[in-house]
This record gives sequence, structure tokens and C-alpha cells, in this order.
Amino acid sequence: MRIARFSIDGNVAFGVVEGDASTEGGPVLDIIKGHPFAEFERSGQKIPLSKVRLLPPVLPNKVVAIGRNYAEHAAELGNEVPEVPVTFFKPSTAVTGPGDPIAYPSFSSELHHEAELAVVIGRMCREVPRERVKDVILGYTCANDVTARDVQQREKQWARAKGFDTSCPLGPWIETELDPRDLGIMCTVNGEQRQLGRTSDMVRSIEDLIVHITEAMTLLPGDVVLTGTPAGVGPLNVGDEVAVTIEGIGTLTNKVIKRG
Repeated sequence: MRIARFSIDGNVAFGVVEGDASTEGGPVLDIIKGHPFAEFERSGQKIPLSKVRLLPPVLPNKVVAIGRNYAEHAAELGNEVPEVPVTFFKPSTAVTGPGDPIAYPSFSSELHHEAELAVVIGRMCREVPRERVKDVILGYTCANDVTARDVQQREKQWARAKGFDTSCPLGPWIETELDPRDLGIMCTVNGEQRQLGRTSDMVRSIEDLIVHITEAMTLLPGDVVLTGTPAGVGPLNVGDEVAVTIEGIGTLTNKVIKRG
């Protein structure tokens, strides 16, 4: 099931995406009653996807991100695979949606894309045992962990480099019925392939990451875990269109603009 968050005529709602580009008339949204973090009903009121504005599929309380979870990516930046997962936060104000602009930060001159599989948490949880991890996950979406690489390299903390406004595009929707263990991940810039990898290349699995994170903190419904990026990260410039495509989910596209 694909669950999207959208706005139409100033109203915000969730809906189940039905059909695809090959469907006559295109995909539609069946508006749901309530929200997807509890049992819900479809209203039967359907709107063409083309008539709405897709929003970030969730507004997380926090985004917990994992660094250097693909060995080839760690190597391309001259780093070793860490003995324990490298965790950091992206604030809720970093989140932006499909089609929304990425604002090039004024304090950086080296902006990079990082295509990632994002895990959306479906229920409040802490100290999750490995065998219960699937129970706390609502689904998966595409993410771009946009990074001011020069700032990351010169500052010991990554808060500014990875937490600036619009540095966490998410979307286009949440896929709830997906096996995340071996999915293709691709990033293109202006149609040119930059990154191509598979989730099976992760150093640590999603189960490992959720167990590790919830040893320390409570995750809330709508929180997001970014699982790391494959090799091939590279520069973004003002005017570029960057797209993250993940097998079984879809494509998240954003354009880089000058920060006003």
C-alpha cells in the first residue's frame, strides 16, 4: 500500500495511492479517514494525483540518520567502516517534500546528494528487540541526505552540514508492503546517473539500526530513520534537478535553487 500526504484547496490529508502512470486516467488518491498511524478506513472519495500537491509523507519529530553504512561510500570519502553505527540528527525543519526546492546554503560551496532508503516508524517504541523491529515500522520512502560537504569536513559536529533547512527531502509516499533487504537505489542529476547501489550492501541491517537507536531513545510515530547512502555521492549546483529512485517505492525529485 502506498500512502501519500497531500494538500488540496488548503486542506491537508492522507490518501492511498491507487494505480500508476499506465492506469487509464492516471493514479488517484483514495482519501483516508484519520491518519495512517492507527487503523483507518478509506473514504471512497478519490482525487486524481495530478490535482494535488504532494507533501512530505510525514512530519517527523526527529530524523535519525546513519553515516557510513555502505563500505564503498565510506572508502570514497577516505573513511573506515565504523565499529559501531555513526548516528546523527536532522531536525524536522530540514524536511521537505517531493517537487520542493533544495535551497543551497549560503555558508557552503560544496553541496552533495546522498540517496537513501528511509524507514518510517509507525508506533512509539524503545528498546526494541530484533525480532519485533518489523512491528514498529509503518513503511519506507525515498530520502536525500543533502550534505554541505565542506562544512562537514571542517566542523567536528555535523549539525549545520546536514541539518540546514531543506536538507532532508522525503517522498513521494510511504510504501507499507515492501521487503527492504535487497532494493536498488539510484540517484540522477539532470538525468545523469550518479549513484547506483543495493540495500543488500548495507554494513548493518535495518534491524541492527533500529535496535541500536532505540537502546538510547524513544522513536515516535512518524519519526524517520535514514539508513546510509551507497557510493557515488557528488556535487549539486544551483539549477540542478536531483532524483532519488528506489525499487518498489518510486522517485523523489527536487531542484536546487539559490537560497533567498
